[in-house]
Amino acid sequence: MTETYDRLMATASSLDPLDRHVLASVIAAARAEGEAPLTEALGLDRPTLHRLLEAAFPGACAVDDLVGTDATAGEDAIEEPDYRALLLDGRARGTETEDWLAHVVARRSLRPEHLWVSLGLRNRRELSDMLFRHFPAVAARNVRGMRWKKFFYREMCQAEGVYVCKSPVCDTCPDFGECYGTEEKG
Repeated sequence: MTETYDRLMATASSLDPLDRHVLASVIAAARAEGEAPLTEALGLDRPTLHRLLEAAFPGACAVDDLVGTDATAGEDAIEEPDYRALLLDGRARGTETEDWLAHVVARRSLRPEHLWVSLGLRNRRELSDMLFRHFPAVAARNVRGMRWKKFFYREMCQAEGVYVCKSPVCDTCPDFGECYGTEEKG
């Protein structure tokens, strides 16, 4: 995983270094898993992955070195379009980087571990920083520090009028510890 990350980060780019770190981390994590083609693991089609690589990591590797010519983003899970819309509706600048991140975050949220782990980040703070930088209108609604994946799913459910909490107040819910608290790698 560190070999891929180091190779990507060894290049120079005008893209924000923090964004490069997030993108290199998730690409390295997805490659290390090897469960699906990189395009599917990231939720990006091949031309989009190519643009991302050229913008963030020019010359580090060709898209042909990472995925086959027939690689696609794969099928969306049922919640992915809503997830992307939630993020993009609250984005900061409307950049292509934000489009990439919305797709990647939505796809990686399908994985079973904490979202920051699924993205290959070192800690939850890196995820929070990226979300507040690129999707501030959404991130600011997480006023109590709910775990990000749970927060996003709760936001999508509430937008549909579905309330999944077992209690009208989170503090009295029997699952409080599952939604709030530290997300340290265990």
